[in-house]
Amino acid sequence: MKRKPIILLLILVLVASLAFYPMESYISKPGGAYELSPFVQVEGGDEDDEGKLSLLTISLAKATPLTYLYAKIVDNQKIYKANQIRNEDEDEKEYNVRQLKLMSDSQFNAITVAYNRAKKPYTIINNGIFIFNVLKDSAADGILEPGDKIIAMDDLSDLTEDKLKTYLSGKGEGDTVQMTVERDGKKLQKEATLRTIPNILDKPSIGISYTEDKKVETTPVIHMNSEDIGGPSAGLMFTLEILNQLLPEDISKGYNIAGTGEMKPDGTVGRIGGIDLKVIAADRKGIEIMFAPDDVIDPTILANNPGLTSNYEEAMKSAKKIGTKMKIVPVKTVDDALAYLNQLEPK
Repeated sequence: MKRKPIILLLILVLVASLAFYPMESYISKPGGAYELSPFVQVEGGDEDDEGKLSLLTISLAKATPLTYLYAKIVDNQKIYKANQIRNEDEDEKEYNVRQLKLMSDSQFNAITVAYNRAKKPYTIINNGIFIFNVLKDSAADGILEPGDKIIAMDDLSDLTEDKLKTYLSGKGEGDTVQMTVERDGKKLQKEATLRTIPNILDKPSIGISYTEDKKVETTPVIHMNSEDIGGPSAGLMFTLEILNQLLPEDISKGYNIAGTGEMKPDGTVGRIGGIDLKVIAADRKGIEIMFAPDDVIDPTILANNPGLTSNYEEAMKSAKKIGTKMKIVPVKTVDDALAYLNQLEPK
């Protein structure tokens, strides 16, 4: 009689392990289509548009044995190894920080590109040095964190990548630097002693990977709120939504439109991952028109990956597979998207 509770307990432990034990793999599946107007508000902007402009998402989560097995037997989910998703030596926290920074940069480009096209003024302000990750056993280990911003170092303010590199190049092993760091909206004072790391850092360094952080001030003022969305792929649609509010006409012409693609500073629409799953997400939400990056693949990359196709070709293949009536429109630049919308007959 006593064996039954033990067997039952073992079964429960096994089921829990299958359902919740995190593997070093990820499962990607279709996400959703989210109207952009709640995320973007241009003060005094046009608000009486009848159409909708939406961003598209995919769902990405750590695999468990149960979700891994399920993904193996269905068509609309993909399995990725951890090194296909995260950079080398990047943990889960650092990956999430990088994704949110990519979204922030994508929004920055969307604003500047949209305000350029609408001929509205803006000012770019340097906002310090953004930290992606901290090397183990480096000077910054235990002092700085992913997501921190260094806004001053010793007597240096208005920090840029070039300023930081030049300043640190004149420092030696054991030198200390005083830093003003912004973390979670608070300013902190930090100190680091520069050091080398054998076989990794051959020069005295702080031991961080970083990029410049910039913000833009506009006229009219724009407010953007997308804190829970990571990655750069909504850049094109953010640009179109901003323009739709800046311009008096409804550029959507009354249609339910979505799309994907990174927005580059010059208005080029960059390639993104998971577009086949985003086609499924768009179709499920009744999207009528979907913009897809018509990217040109570098010949060297194509030589090493002969089966690789453009985002647009991949999207068309997915659309054909699911039998959607949604129109897939290829775009190389934001101007291609605007030209398509301009010739579109109002609904």
